[in-house]
Amino acid sequence: MPKPDSTLVLPAILDLEFGEPVEVEAEVLALFDECGASLLRYVGAFGVSAHDTEDVVQDVFLSLFRHVQLGRPRTNLRGWLFRVAHNLALKHRLRTRKRHLTEGTSVAELPDRAGGSHAGRLTSTSNPEQQLASRERQQRLLAVFRALPEQDRRCLSLRAEGLRYREIADALGMSLGGVAKSLARSMTRMVNADER
Repeated sequence: MPKPDSTLVLPAILDLEFGEPVEVEAEVLALFDECGASLLRYVGAFGVSAHDTEDVVQDVFLSLFRHVQLGRPRTNLRGWLFRVAHNLALKHRLRTRKRHLTEGTSVAELPDRAGGSHAGRLTSTSNPEQQLASRERQQRLLAVFRALPEQDRRCLSLRAEGLRYREIADALGMSLGGVAKSLARSMTRMVNADER
């Protein structure tokens, strides 16, 4: 997924909606540059289309701008961003599923972005046996990941994006101990599957 370009889209939106609050805008843009790509991947993992993912992430940063502009707490804004992204992605997924159900499309036919193609990551110098083994490993790990409870998948996804346990806890509304247990449980399952 391409890295978001904060110099093109977000400043224009901020100027249109809110005028020119330079300090707030600079803080939001810095967070956009730091977290934008991670948020795109995280929201995309909910099964949101690429176009809608960009819209959700844009809404997240507009919410951040309003949050900061209103003088609300600025502690752990990175965790706050992922919490808002999590909630907006869930709302979007629910709306999309409801729309598809009313249109007669079954939920099973909806796209699943978590299983995106990873085959292109193999190098052309890999021999066929290495390519097959790598694909089988990826499929095995992806199957284990998909079999995890949703809360465990979210914890693991946020940890893979580089969030600390405290940020994950804030983003998902969990206790710190709950995050630690979830990650330990998930990692044990992933390591056991990788050893097969």
